[in-house]
Amino acid sequence: MTSNTAQSTRSNPSEGRSALVVGATGIGGSALVDLLTEQGWQVTALSRRPGAERDGVRPLAADLRSAEDLARVLADERPTHVFFTAWSRQATEEENIAVNGGMVRDLLAALSHAPLQHVALVTGLKHYLGPFEAYGQGNMPDTPFHEEEARLDAPNFYYAQEDELFAAAERDGFTWSVHRSHTVIGHAVGNAMNMGLTLAVYASICRKLGTPFIFPGSLTQWNGLTDMTDATVLAEQMFWASTSEAGRDQAFNVVNGDVFRWRWMWTRLAEYFGVEPVGPGAEPQPLEQQMVGAEKVWQQIVQEHDLLESDLSRVASWWHTDADLGREIEVVTDISKSRLAGFSVHHRTVDSFTTLFDRYRADRLIPGA
Repeated sequence: MTSNTAQSTRSNPSEGRSALVVGATGIGGSALVDLLTEQGWQVTALSRRPGAERDGVRPLAADLRSAEDLARVLADERPTHVFFTAWSRQATEEENIAVNGGMVRDLLAALSHAPLQHVALVTGLKHYLGPFEAYGQGNMPDTPFHEEEARLDAPNFYYAQEDELFAAAERDGFTWSVHRSHTVIGHAVGNAMNMGLTLAVYASICRKLGTPFIFPGSLTQWNGLTDMTDATVLAEQMFWASTSEAGRDQAFNVVNGDVFRWRWMWTRLAEYFGVEPVGPGAEPQPLEQQMVGAEKVWQQIVQEHDLLESDLSRVASWWHTDADLGREIEVVTDISKSRLAGFSVHHRTVDSFTTLFDRYRADRLIPGA
């Protein structure tokens, strides 16, 4: 559902506005490209490999980890708005900081000649929870997480990205926004953090094998409250912040607006796929363990249903879903700040899942009913 406030914001004319979407083939980037083209913006879609040709979108390829390549590719680009949704996972947080902070720094340096008005950056709740190496450890703020919480006393590539954004904004005079999302689900293939498609593939394999759909995570996640972010909600908030006075120079949490327990959600996902839902055991049962050897089964499913992606690693990111569902801490987000500022888009997460599954079925990425 889109609020009246969001609709009035989006009714502003798009003349003179052009967008560079960084990470355009990912979950958040794909939703942004859809929204911006729907609103009549000129869109340049930047990714490591060019995306598919489509009306209203100009694909552009660059290595975000190379300052030289970015300078070369972006030399003649003059966007008014940048939407940065990319990241590159590294082995250590020190490397994450160097690479991901460097990507923001080098991209904005390569655009220092452009008439930038606003740059929107996607980060996430590891801002409050800590990086992968120290996830959920130490002194964390109480839930629900609020934007005004002080940074944790630990290295974090989200902080490095923010600092590079702030420095470039001070240098070049554009406004900025930061969008802290929680477990984004949306339409993308080959993404490293795609719980929506991962769970759809897992359920499809369970149905093929006639095995139960076992919750892979912890009792804490099964029983506790949580929330999630639909990629379309993330795109809507980034669009709103980039075109609204209230969104300028602010950091916002962004989730769907509802909360749920996985013990409730798991049954509904199982109903969609026609599999038997089973709750967690005393210890998590990670998908990386449950799905050992599943490549052959997936290839059988692909052949039987004439699906388009036979590489299981491109449609399922077991490790990321295991990390989210295996947490032993509550993760709930406060979104009052953006609500009070005028952003009131709201989704039910169960609808986000089923709408996404319908789309994956229509695109022949998972089997039909």
